[in-house]
Amino acid sequence: MPVPCRRGCGKNAVLKRPKTGDALCKECFFWAFETEIHYTITKAELFNKGDSVAIGASGGKDSTVLAYVLKTLNHRYNYELNLMLLSIDEGITGYRDDSLETVKQNRDDYEMPLKILSYKDLYGWTMDEIVAQIGRKNNCTFCGVFRRQALDRGAAMLDVKCIATGHNADDIAETVLMNVLRGDIARLKRCTAISTGSEGTIPRVKPLKYTYEKEIVMYAHYKKLVYFSTECVFAPNAYRGHARALLKDMEKIRPACIMDIIYSGETMSVKEQVSLPTQRTCTRCNFVSSQEVCKACVLLEGLNKGLPKLGIGKSSKAKRMLEEYKAKQAENEGALQDAIKDLNDTNSIGVRNQRISSKKKNANKENNDTCNKNDCCGGGCKSNASNVDPVASNKKLNMLLEQFGLDEKESVKKKPSLENGVSDPNDEHSDEDTPFNGQEEDDTCSASCGGSHIAF
Repeated sequence: MPVPCRRGCGKNAVLKRPKTGDALCKECFFWAFETEIHYTITKAELFNKGDSVAIGASGGKDSTVLAYVLKTLNHRYNYELNLMLLSIDEGITGYRDDSLETVKQNRDDYEMPLKILSYKDLYGWTMDEIVAQIGRKNNCTFCGVFRRQALDRGAAMLDVKCIATGHNADDIAETVLMNVLRGDIARLKRCTAISTGSEGTIPRVKPLKYTYEKEIVMYAHYKKLVYFSTECVFAPNAYRGHARALLKDMEKIRPACIMDIIYSGETMSVKEQVSLPTQRTCTRCNFVSSQEVCKACVLLEGLNKGLPKLGIGKSSKAKRMLEEYKAKQAENEGALQDAIKDLNDTNSIGVRNQRISSKKKNANKENNDTCNKNDCCGGGCKSNASNVDPVASNKKLNMLLEQFGLDEKESVKKKPSLENGVSDPNDEHSDEDTPFNGQEEDDTCSASCGGSHIAF
């Protein structure tokens, strides 16, 4: 027997809202869905008239629905917003390259300009290359930190007032659970904020904060929106997946638990005795950070120095690894300088012997074209041959190149400096990193990947 629409429009219901349990027809569901998002935007005052807004577009259901709804509400309620799409290419083969095609389709369908930035161009690394170094256990830490920083860079390039992300109610509830399980009070306090960002930075807003993931899927389905539904190939090993599984099991028993968890995070208070990290400016990139050096700078430094786990775990562990690396580099540099000095001494002796031999040979030639046993060397030499063996004279140089992993062509280029004993074979991995803009935040992707800078 058909169930009538709860709003009394006279039509039959086609769905039951997961959030409220109301049976609604398609048109009434669209109206309720869009009106709730409009209420969230106006109550939190997320936008001002005339603002330029960058929508973080991954091609997934959340960002696709967000772009469509913002375009609809912008026209219906006269927000007067200048909307544009901002997408990040992490360099994940078989995932991001395909989802970017969906983003380009959204660009054409919604008539919004699109800006695409890649990890390779910004950081000199792709996620495929990072995973090859770090493995699949902590890869979401790198991707989440770099993605947020890339969004900030893109927003600065587009000169927008804010970034709108597709984080939904499920994502925020998962983040609350994760921070509770990790005992991360600082992130637990701010993870439920609908707008994040400090003075001097471009804020990020979450218009879908109170929107259930299941309703987003229903809206995209009935509106026939084009979106990319494949999960990130590296996501199954993410810590967030365990929090998501727990939340889904709880939702089956009590659908309202998602909103309850968000409300708990919003109303949580921290005792005054609890010390929280204070905001400061990163000494390298000059962006807001809770540490002297922000998370992004530490992670990138570790990758470039062959220490991919440098930014994983506590900061004390990172400092210890960095001190050990510097000590090893200093030891290698000292050994290299000693080898260069020894090589220079050997070359000097060889040159001096060659000059003496040349003088003897010239003196012998003045008297006779053949060797004079009494005046020369007792017949132990050849008057027309050199006493210096070129193979023997280069033996130590070859050993030096092999021991320190130097390229022979590179050594030829640096020959003048090598002779002076001031060459540094580790110049391309200097301790001084090129500054870039970034902001330390959560060390997970916060589901912003769409799946559930400059080189140093």
